[in-house]
Amino acid sequence: MGEILTSEELLKYISNMDSENSVFQFSIPGKGKFALVLQEEDEQSIQVDAEKNLELKRMLKESMEQYENGQGMTTTELLKSLSKKDFM
Repeated sequence: MGEILTSEELLKYISNMDSENSVFQFSIPGKGKFALVLQEEDEQSIQVDAEKNLELKRMLKESMEQYENGQGMTTTELLKSLSKKDFM
């Protein structure tokens, strides 16, 4: 079990973690003992999901067409269009 004294040390350990070295146990004086576990993200793209789900594929295609035709709105525009009444 390693002892971490600075945030730089902790970042160094985190940056060196990979699938072979995915668990790191350490202690921080005055805080306690910790176990850090690397859980790798699935690198699967949405395209794979769309190929498996024809409805999702249709929705994505329709959404892209609407965006290209200027029929979309930004997140900021959406948020501005909402009011408290929409959540009651």
